[in-house]
Amino acid sequence: MKSFDTTLYFITDSTSVPPERFLSVVESACKGGATLIQIREKSRTTREYIELASATHEITKRYNIPLIIDDRVDVALAVDAEGVHVGQTDMPVKTARQLMGADKIIGATAKTVPQALEAYEQGADYLGVGAIYPTTTKVITILTSVDTLKEIVKAVPIKVNAIGGLNKNNIDVLKGSGIAGICAVSAIMKSADPELATRELKQAFLGIRG
Repeated sequence: MKSFDTTLYFITDSTSVPPERFLSVVESACKGGATLIQIREKSRTTREYIELASATHEITKRYNIPLIIDDRVDVALAVDAEGVHVGQTDMPVKTARQLMGADKIIGATAKTVPQALEAYEQGADYLGVGAIYPTTTKVITILTSVDTLKEIVKAVPIKVNAIGGLNKNNIDVLKGSGIAGICAVSAIMKSADPELATRELKQAFLGIRG
């Protein structure tokens, strides 16, 4: 299996910053220690998505950080991204794997143990589980308990990340959960100093992971 690190998984939200600031936030997150970056665009045209993903990929490649494209296998293939992430209403993991190939990273969203098992059996490399807390992003979320998160970690042998409203001050609830990492959106995207925010969040997680 391909090697990648999900310790601090940064998910972008271009709607939360001025367009001219977006790429600088991505680079700041790279400098701050992000280990995986996902670009998530829900409302752009395909052409706009490809253009922004391509520009983002130029940055992540310089730092040797894998770029994951949310939802869109076509965009991932167009920019030769390192992987794609699919949700429960997106393309099935099995189909994404067939299209992307064996060497690409395939992530999936799971909110229950059955969903986690299905994603793993279809070839997912990691899971995003949540939302642990309510989020300020425009993505519709359903809260997932830490107990369910722990059950998912025990049920599958692949990396499991927690997502949803996480910041350096509220991740203590994840201690002992066995997760591989955390996903962050607003804690980095909306920070006045995204490089520092990334570094502090990563240090906070490493502190509870032990």
